[in-house]
Amino acid sequence: MSQPKKKSEVVTELKPKAKRDPALSMCMYRDMVFFRRFEERVGQAYTKRKFSGFCHLHIGQEAVCVGIQRTLRPSDYMISGYRSHTQAVAKGIPPGVVLAELFGKSAGCSKGKGGSMHMFSREHNFLGGHGIVGGQAPLATGAGFAIRYQQKDDICVCYVGDAATNQGQFFEALNMAATWNLPVLFVIENNRYGMGTDIRRTTSVDHLWKRALAFDMQHSDVDGMNVLSVYDHVTSIVEKMRKDHKPYLLEVMTYRYRGHSVSDPGTYRTKEEIAQYQEKDPIKQMSEFLKTQKIADETKLQSIEDEVRNAVDDAEKFADDAPPADIDDAFRHVYREE
Repeated sequence: MSQPKKKSEVVTELKPKAKRDPALSMCMYRDMVFFRRFEERVGQAYTKRKFSGFCHLHIGQEAVCVGIQRTLRPSDYMISGYRSHTQAVAKGIPPGVVLAELFGKSAGCSKGKGGSMHMFSREHNFLGGHGIVGGQAPLATGAGFAIRYQQKDDICVCYVGDAATNQGQFFEALNMAATWNLPVLFVIENNRYGMGTDIRRTTSVDHLWKRALAFDMQHSDVDGMNVLSVYDHVTSIVEKMRKDHKPYLLEVMTYRYRGHSVSDPGTYRTKEEIAQYQEKDPIKQMSEFLKTQKIADETKLQSIEDEVRNAVDDAEKFADDAPPADIDDAFRHVYREE
């Protein structure tokens, strides 16, 4: 018998709640503005040759990280792919330390040896950005097993891109998490493109949350351009997961404004398509929400902008002033030392 089709649970509107916390709303707005300006500064630093190598920016996808992070607690784990600068900051790594890692400085979270794709912090339970597409999914399942083994009610959030859902290890990780009831929230950041290829050209399903049907796993999708929609939706998911300790697959519909990496001109997209998504920009939507609900006015929002730019300046200065990684440490932490 064929599997019955399930209706998408996508959330598409920012609807104010009767008891919406104004302070929380302001914090989420500030976080998104900070992440946007932070990533813009990263792009500028790359152009100035302050660092080299791979660099993938998260510009346009801020509502995903902010909306999800605000539902978590410090003891929860997080793991991601290579587009993870702002996710690392959201999990508690200081922005200056993230920039220092990018710049190859000893003050970086991976001592300057990881770079853009390999942020990590044991202190903050951030299990890293990972350069292997989909390679973080099995590791997240392992973290979920550790949580279950220790009988905790924490969860592990695992970010993957849309193209990563075509990888074999992704399916194996979901199968094991579902079979053993491991508390992993698999988050598909569906920004429509796997590098330069439209995801519709590489998969037979019209919604990536359908991947969960093979494992009888709980699933849904949400509009990732609305931070409050993400926050509300994920809050209910996380509360449920802490009780039933089962995995969940969430597809978040988002969009990246820049290329796949800093070397990608993005010629596979039209300017009209990008402009269409920018019309529903997460920061723009949230600023309108704050003004409509009389939580903030233009003066307040501008003060946040000024504060954020100063904070990014401070983070960059910290990274600039930090000493470079010691060449003698090049092979340390590579092999086990007895």
